[in-house]
Amino acid sequence: MALIPLFPLEVVLFPETPLPLHIFEPRYKEMIGECLERKQPFGVVRAEQDDFARIGCTAEILQVSRRYDDGRLDIHTAGRQRFEVTTVSSERAFLRGEVDFFNDEGLDQGSMEQRRSAIKLHQELISLAGEKLDKIDSRHEQLSFVLAGGLPLDVDFKQALLAMRSEGERLKTLVTYYEALLPKLRHTLRARGRASGNGHVS
Repeated sequence: MALIPLFPLEVVLFPETPLPLHIFEPRYKEMIGECLERKQPFGVVRAEQDDFARIGCTAEILQVSRRYDDGRLDIHTAGRQRFEVTTVSSERAFLRGEVDFFNDEGLDQGSMEQRRSAIKLHQELISLAGEKLDKIDSRHEQLSFVLAGGLPLDVDFKQALLAMRSEGERLKTLVTYYEALLPKLRHTLRARGRASGNGHVS
């Protein structure tokens, strides 16, 4: 059990995923200042209306890229370790939470076929979006997070993925999600092409 600062945001952070942040609220300037001084991470939890998700991921501050005269900060962080919030403390200006850290359970890393399929579908999505393809290591222990963390996917889906404690289960879920998403994306792009081409499409 550990007590860590909590930062509710409208994002889901995965382990090893980069997260640049602009810090401007006084309470979070205070929080980040303490984290920098103590060289400690903070917890990112997905904001949900007046509450937040109980499963989150710590963020390590890698670099302060800019400091403003009024105390605002631009920082580069990266996801590190998943946790579950058990108790919330609001004694400080910012929230803190007692958390239990957790890793995957069991040895299911997904089959190599599953891994190749996930990468292939991911690269197809990236290609359709017109983005540059990066080389991906199919043997990465947390391949699912590497893939899903690099795409602007539905936050509910990302939150569910973050909570899963099996890489094999996450990969299976991700492949199913990609297979459902790709036809919709292709249809949208074709429709956009027809509209811009005034109905003429090859």
